[in-house]
Parts: sequence; structure tokens; C-alpha cells
Amino acid sequence: MIDTRIDMNRIPRHIAIIMDGNGRWAMERGKERSYGHQAGVESVRKITSECTRLGVEYLTLYTFSTENWNRPADEVAALMGLVLSSLEDEIFMKNNVRFRVIGDIGRLPEAVRAKLHETMDHTKDNTAMTMVVALSYSSKWEITQAVRQIAAEVQQGKLNVDGIDENLVSSHMQTKFMPDPDLLIRTGGEVRISNYLLWQIAYSELYFCDTYWPDFDENCLHEAIASYQNRQRRFGKTEAQVENND
Repeated sequence: MIDTRIDMNRIPRHIAIIMDGNGRWAMERGKERSYGHQAGVESVRKITSECTRLGVEYLTLYTFSTENWNRPADEVAALMGLVLSSLEDEIFMKNNVRFRVIGDIGRLPEAVRAKLHETMDHTKDNTAMTMVVALSYSSKWEITQAVRQIAAEVQQGKLNVDGIDENLVSSHMQTKFMPDPDLLIRTGGEVRISNYLLWQIAYSELYFCDTYWPDFDENCLHEAIASYQNRQRRFGKTEAQVENND
């Protein structure tokens, strides 16, 4: 079905999403927070399929932050179990989606790590879209890792300090295999970035909505894309400069 609000010729190439509100959605229904995380998996399926249909090339989902390790042990265990059960072939093979992961996966349980590698290997030849899961991820951790790598290269004589620029820093990020997000969506009513892709979203368009992630559907996605398309992306230029380039 065609949504007339959307210009199919200007679909964002890369959409990043902070999937927030699972726990509150469940608690408002008198359920455990893990119930909301389970419901959120269905939204992942819907949004992945719709992004593929629209022609989005990269979809990056904030699944579990390094700070989330501080949550109650039973919730963390439930989330890890959910990662295992939700990484099924159907969502990827049905939509011809390649799976990638970013984050400190060394902290994850061995069974989860094995499943991640298995899914990445099985989907590596899919071409319609790349779905990236940020798992045990934080932007400050990622930037710190990049700084350490660059410092080590300077120390080893492989790199001159004068050779350090934005492109070099980007090449040491975990996201080096994909373009920066065009659009960042956060569901759940909070208006903050929560340590997510801080380097990469320098010029991303931001979209916040009150809808909890389990209720975020194709129509909500279309609203976010329509909002994105109604903005002028200037990247530091003036409005007149951008219009003249068009």
C-alpha cells in the first residue's frame, strides 16, 4: 500500500531507532517488564519488513546498552533469552536482510555470542537491507575503543598524529561498514539520545514520539519518515545555499 505522505524517491538510506517503552507498556497492562520486551520483538519484525519494502538500506536498532547491565538480573536474563529466541531465520531470509551486530559482545553469554555469529554468517549474502543490532553497546565505549586503537597505532609508528582526521576516527568506529544515520527515531516519550551513536548522528534528523515501542507500527514509521522528508538538511550551509544546489 502506498502512503501518499511519503516520497518514495527520498527514503532515508539509514534509519536508527531507540526502541524505548517496552517495560512501561507492560507495567501499564499489569504485566512483568519482560512481557513488554517480548511484545517489542513483533514490532521489530513489522518495522524490519516495512523498511525493506520502502527501500531503506540500513536499519540500526538499540537493543541493549552497556548501562542496561545494571538492570535487575532477572530482566537482563530475560533479555538475553529473548535475543536467542528472536534471532530466527524467518525475519532475515524472508526479507533478504543481512544481520550485523555492534557492541561489546564479549560481555554477552556464550550461547548468545554463538547465535549472533551463526545468524551473521547465515545472512551474509542477503542484499535487500542490513539490519544492525546495537547490543551491549554505548557510544562512549565505542569512541573510547577507537581512541585506544588510534593511540596504539601512533605508538607503534603506524600512524602519524597529523594523519588523524574525522575520516580516520570514523574508520575506527564499529559502524565503519555503513553510512551515518539520516534519521534517528526514539519511541516511548523520552527526549534524549542515551549514549547512542553520538559520533554518527552529528547531522542526523531526530524524531521523538510518545508511542511505546510495542505499539510502534508501519503507520508510525511512515509518520517519522514524512517528518524527515519535510525538513531541509543543510549540513551547516544556509537555506539559500541548499536551495541553489537543488
